[in-house]
Amino acid sequence: MRKINRRSLPHLIDCAVGWLYGCYYTAWARVFARWWGVKVEAGCRFYGLPMLRRLPASTIHIGRDCVFRSAPWSSLAGISRRCILATVGEHAQIRVGEGCGLSGAVISAATEIILGRRVMVGANSTITDTDWHPLDPIARAAGMPGATAAVRIEDDVWLGFNVLVLKGVTIGEGTTVAANSVVVNSLPAGVMAAGAPARVIRVIGSPQKESTREAAQ
Repeated sequence: MRKINRRSLPHLIDCAVGWLYGCYYTAWARVFARWWGVKVEAGCRFYGLPMLRRLPASTIHIGRDCVFRSAPWSSLAGISRRCILATVGEHAQIRVGEGCGLSGAVISAATEIILGRRVMVGANSTITDTDWHPLDPIARAAGMPGATAAVRIEDDVWLGFNVLVLKGVTIGEGTTVAANSVVVNSLPAGVMAAGAPARVIRVIGSPQKESTREAAQ
């Protein structure tokens, strides 16, 4: 227990207020999830209300112990919007594995978006499996849908601030994607990637593991 004095009091009060707000918004988020037919497992916490939209015959499933930060006060990373989970195709599915954390993140699925366990989605990042509109202007004018392809993000992936993940991508287990990157091609497990488009810049691991890999090359 932190000692209570003039220096620690603002922080302790802020923590207490945040906890109370979390209880309040978690209760309301569960009500909205039930209304929209979104399955939320036990132990999930919501700080601010997310936007949930599920089309008929589609599925949104949130695993145990996930944390959703949708309010600016809930994170010092600078959240500029609510979390959004939405299916935009009638047979689409979104599955968020247990222990994931999302901050002002958007997940919109026309086909399928799967997040593994303990995935961290940094402030204001977006994951989508559709182009939303076709490239051909005549097709756009006719209201035809854009191309779609499933997205899979495996266990322990970390997406930094403002990352954009586009259709047809798989990000391998334990990979980190640097802030402001645009992922248009699949990434292997256990690497750091950066850029637009995102490319592998190094292997992640202990110094011993990395030196072993370098020696083997």
